[in-house]
Order: sequence, then structure tokens, then C-alpha cells
Amino acid sequence: MSQAVLEMKNICKEFPGVKALSDAQLTVRKSSVHALMGENGAGKSTLMKCLFGIYSHDSGSILLEGREVRFKSSKEALENGVAMVHQELNQALKRNVMDNIWLGRYPKKYGISVDEGKMLRETTKIFKTLGINVDPRSIMSTLPVSKRQMVEIAKAVSYDAKVIVFDEPTSSLTEAETEHLFRIIDTLKKRGCGIIYISHKMEEILRISDEVTVMRDGAWIATRPASEMTMEEIIRMMVGRELTNRFPQKTNIPGDVRLEVEALSGQYSDISDISFYLRRGEIVGLAGLAGAGRTELLETIFGYAARKSGRILLDGREITNSNPREAIRHGFALLTEERRATGIFGILNIIENMTVSNLKNSRRLGLWLDSGKLWRDTEDKIGALHIKTPSPRTQIRSLSGGNQQKVILGRWLLTNPEILLLDEPTRGIDVGAKYEIYQLIIDLAKSGKSVLMSSSEIPELLGVCDRIIVMSGGRIAGEVAAGDSTQEEIMTLASKFS
Repeated sequence: MSQAVLEMKNICKEFPGVKALSDAQLTVRKSSVHALMGENGAGKSTLMKCLFGIYSHDSGSILLEGREVRFKSSKEALENGVAMVHQELNQALKRNVMDNIWLGRYPKKYGISVDEGKMLRETTKIFKTLGINVDPRSIMSTLPVSKRQMVEIAKAVSYDAKVIVFDEPTSSLTEAETEHLFRIIDTLKKRGCGIIYISHKMEEILRISDEVTVMRDGAWIATRPASEMTMEEIIRMMVGRELTNRFPQKTNIPGDVRLEVEALSGQYSDISDISFYLRRGEIVGLAGLAGAGRTELLETIFGYAARKSGRILLDGREITNSNPREAIRHGFALLTEERRATGIFGILNIIENMTVSNLKNSRRLGLWLDSGKLWRDTEDKIGALHIKTPSPRTQIRSLSGGNQQKVILGRWLLTNPEILLLDEPTRGIDVGAKYEIYQLIIDLAKSGKSVLMSSSEIPELLGVCDRIIVMSGGRIAGEVAAGDSTQEEIMTLASKFS
């Protein structure tokens, strides 16, 4: 067995009111993929932030190639060969691809000006090695999330890293892009790199990992060879109990037609001539490959993206939803795909994030905000959604991704919506939290709410939805009944107009 490139021993980290890590440990070997598993809030991200210099651990030791290190910043970590591809991308969207890769370390010409030619050559060389098909001169904001993620991977490789952390790297990737990522990881392994792979997709973990470490409640639970583990064993270690069913039993019964969309086309997007209906108490899924137009459709219905033509009818009455404020007034809610960019207010606390869409119902005498009601509403949703947090006044950015997602869900539930538009509602969330969100969606539909849910995970759509609308190239390619369809049928339809 190859020698260790990274050892994290007895790492402890406390925040006010919570012990995030308690004697956590992780050993990563050269030329191997080490999966780090655990529920949201288990301490995985905190442990990686201690490694990457974002947090300073309270006690314990970190050894990189046998040398003890304590990085004071992510820049120092990168310069010492530790790179991290974050799930929530934090890029300079107005700059081009090359700028994002070489930011802070531009190659210089004569030690004075930026050597654009060298930067282009080096970027092209890395892309060619990794098989990435992106123009280095493209502006980042023009690229889909999947391409931006590939750029982030290339940036990590450009540091000639000894250890690379991949945090939910396939959450925005299609099946073909995921296979491409796995080929990149295999290339890095052959170079001697140690890979830390964080994902909630069990099939991926068992396929590409050499070893698996499971954490729970900030502590190390077990480390085992991946070949000796099963999906059921990993889940049991993660949640501390048996999880017999992946999806809850469907108890919702669809009723009369509630929402009708007729010949909808986007002003600045590729969606064209979209027509469908959504019944009261029904969960309808949106499937499709990256770029199919699922997000654009949800944003157009919500009034965030401009509509070129078509009609939206609610209970038989035409509505415009010309902007999100009007959509909210009509009882719509939109859970966005990228929670950090368009979902949370990172520097604000949970109360502020939870109640921001419902402030008009939290005024005393219609004049000033009732702080007591804001607190009670937030505590009610923290309890109902099982949000792990020391306090309602905790900054939302300090929560795990899954708990941030629950706060956003709670925000919309406070508005008592009738039509829920959910874009990747379980992206980057662990299996236990996913089950809770599935149950919440089914319960909302059972209570008479209508749900339109986009997801790149076809098993999720098959397990939760009543019907699935498949999109391809901005158009509807077909519709299937979730109970009678298969992944193969949906993928065939998703490729119809590609």
C-alpha cells in the first residue's frame, strides 16, 4: 500500500455554542481516491477548511508528506500543494477563464506586464491534458455551471497539487461530464496525487474510491477499503441507524388543474413553445441534460427571466408574473439551483434569511417589524425542518449546505405558497437530509400545494414525482408517468433535440 501524503490526527474545532470537530482524523495515500462521507453537519467541510487554511484548528496535527503544517490561508495551502474544488463556486464571473485560473499569480513579461500569450499557452496545455473543451478567453458568466466547475478543476491542477479535495464535484454535471471527471481523477491518481472525494452519491463513491472514511457529529466513525463496503453499511454509519427506504411513500392525490402554461417562450433564453399543466396536490418533475432549459423555464414562470410569448394561467385566470414580487403575490415560490449565488444572504443570520420574503406579514400595526414574531417563525421552521444550528442568530454561511437549503425552504414555506418551483432541491445534500426533504415535498403536495421540481438525478424524479416532463434543447421532448418509466426512457427523450 502506498505511503500517506496527508495525515490529519485528532483534529478538534469549536465555535461558540457548538463543537464542530472532536478528535477527527483522516489519512490519504498517494495515488489513491479517499472518499469522505457523512451527513450534512457531520464535520466534513469544517475538517477540509482546517486543512485548507480557512479555519485554524484548536488542537491536533496535520502532516503533509510527513511535515507538520498549519496553513494560515488558502493561498498558502495552494502554494504548498493542497488544492480544493469547492461545491459552491466562487469565481470572478466578469473576467475570462484564463484570469480565473491565474488570478494572483499572473505570468509576467519582463517582470512588468502580464504575459497574456504565456497565460493562454499554459491554460491551453492544461485543458488539453485534462480533455477540457473550453475557450480560455471566454467570460466566465457565459459558461454553464458544469463548464465553470471544469475550469475550477483545471485551476487546482495548475498548482501541481499533491492533494486535491473535490467537494460534490458531480452535482452540476451530466452523465457524460461525470465520466470525463472520473477520467481526470484517474489521470491525477497516476501522477501520484492524493484525492479527497466528498459526495452524497453512493454509486460514485463505491465505483471510484480506494478507501472510505465516515464521519458523524464531528467525529471519526470508521475508515475501510471501499471494496469491502456496501451502500447500506455506509448509510448506517452516516446516520447511525438503518434507512430502509430511499424514498418516502407517496401519499399525495392530485386534484384539479391549478397551473397551465401555454406556448411559453423566453425573451433571452432558448426555451420555446413550452406547454404543460400542473394539478393541485401534484408533483411534476423536470428532467433533461445540462442546457436543456429546465432552470430557464422555472425562472421565466417566476418572472425572474423575461418572457417573449405565451400565457400562464392560475386557476383558469391569466396572470403575467412580470417580476418575482408579482409571482410571490400570486402564491409562487422559487428555490434556486445555486444557493450561495442566488439563495442565501451569507453575512446575515438565519432569522434574516428565513423571514426576508415574509416581512409584510411580520409587522406590528403595519408600521414596524415584530421581532418576537420573526424569532417565533424562525424557531418554528428550525424545529419543523430539523435544521442543525446553535442559534437562530447564527450566520447562515457557517451552516452546512444541506442546512442552508432547509433555511431557504423554510423561507418560502413562511409565505404559504400554492405553487412551489424547486430547482435541484437536494443538490449537495446527504442521504438522510434528502429523505427529509422528499417527505416535506410529498407532505406539501398532500396538503394541496402544487410542486414543479427540476432535478438532474433521474432516480430522484422517479421516486418522488407523479409525472415527469422531459426537456431537450429548450423544448419539451416528452412526458412520462413516474411509476411506469425508466432512466433509459427518460435519457432517450432528453437526447431528442440535442
